Amino acid sequence: MPPSLTSLTDEAAIALDNLADRAANLVNPTIRLGVTGLSRAGKTVFISSLVHNLLHGGRLPLFEPMRSGRITATRLEEQPDDAVPRFQYEDHIRALVRERVWPDSTRAISELRLTIEYRSASGWNRMFSPGRLSIDIVDYPGEWLLDLPLLGQDFRQFSEATSELARTGIRAELASDWLDLCAAIDMNAPADEMVARQLANAFTTYLRACKADERSLSTLPPGRFLMPGDLEGSPALTFAPLVGLPPTRAPKGSLRAMMERRYEAYKTVVVKPFFREHFARLDRQIVLVDTLQAINRGPEAVQDLERALADVLACFRAGSSNMLSSLVRRRIDRVLVAATKADHLHHESHDRLQAITRRLVDRAIHTIGMSGAGIDVMAIASVRATREATVRRDGHDLPVIVGTPMEGEKVAAERFDGKRKTAVFPGDLPEDPAAFFRSIDERSDHLDLPDLDIVRFRPPLIEETADGVTLSVPHIRLDRVMQFLFGDRLA
Repeated sequence: MPPSLTSLTDEAAIALDNLADRAANLVNPTIRLGVTGLSRAGKTVFISSLVHNLLHGGRLPLFEPMRSGRITATRLEEQPDDAVPRFQYEDHIRALVRERVWPDSTRAISELRLTIEYRSASGWNRMFSPGRLSIDIVDYPGEWLLDLPLLGQDFRQFSEATSELARTGIRAELASDWLDLCAAIDMNAPADEMVARQLANAFTTYLRACKADERSLSTLPPGRFLMPGDLEGSPALTFAPLVGLPPTRAPKGSLRAMMERRYEAYKTVVVKPFFREHFARLDRQIVLVDTLQAINRGPEAVQDLERALADVLACFRAGSSNMLSSLVRRRIDRVLVAATKADHLHHESHDRLQAITRRLVDRAIHTIGMSGAGIDVMAIASVRATREATVRRDGHDLPVIVGTPMEGEKVAAERFDGKRKTAVFPGDLPEDPAAFFRSIDERSDHLDLPDLDIVRFRPPLIEETADGVTLSVPHIRLDRVMQFLFGDRLA
């Protein structure tokens, strides 16, 4: 987080928190892993599968400590933060494995501690005592992360940026009611609670329309407007950006003054506590993105995903630090951007999905003028819901994926009941990301824009051994994810 977004008081409080964490690490070595994602990217599924594979000795050939047999025990332990809800791993894995339904998405912050005991790769270190590492997994909505840039914006800057974006592309139609209402009110008139509610409701309706599946836009702050929780109906969530704000001070007691005050309250009550108590304490971070969904929705969704990634990456205190500075200011030294749902494509397109996502990340990094050091990109499937096959059609072999479509899912003219399997040709991603992005930037309909058939599949059937032991959840590249995020801490 750039220094301008935090005050000296904030930095002092963060430093005290980090000193306390470092002291605790001397007794119990710990890494805090942040897990977030943008609009149905699969955070809950990712955490559940990661933990399940570690607890059940999953197939993880590229996770070196597991491959070499150095991990001696893995267990869940009581989390250190009593005020943070526990990530309900058992409920989520039961939904995936027993009921074969996807668990509910993340609506608030939660935490889970996983402790790994291991033998060091160094013969010298093995002479002393067995190694132990606790991984505190912090799960939080991506919408909360997109709120952090608000700390560096006053109400006028926030209003200008939001209204300017709302007038572009498909957003212009979705935002029309809110923009018309802004144009009709007198912002310098006496504050009126009913007008404030009308503005807030119209603005929230616009954000929800942007997030809907058929559009899948990603840049949607303030995040709590879409998931208010116990703040629903509070003044801190009853405001909206205003259009055409003058640079002068708002008249005392005016509607404009009310909006400004509530916007600042939102930052104080919602954004700053999340930043200080959770985000500023992270060591590593994974950001899950549904690149496939954005591609399937068209150029505007892809460009909005790129904009959201730029906002997200600008938030991280990325980079390495020396031992002294790390005592007071924690830095996220590894960030992984993972394109999920790779199992919705044949493996021939996995590298293309990763290349397109990497290009998105590189463009976002260039936009904000930061270094890409410590940032990696992968295409993964936290839970592999399909298998691959080949079908013969018109004398040619066609690569397909096979799975059980969710109940009500329609493939071609056939509607499925959630029990029958089917083979689907999902389409191909373009080989050249550069040509793809030229198509996106130019809004051209004839250059390398893919025609994808994305089907929602049920979780796979997980078999049990003769002894009734549940096998690990299948995945794609989860072992590479583990190696990047914490494999070095198990050396």
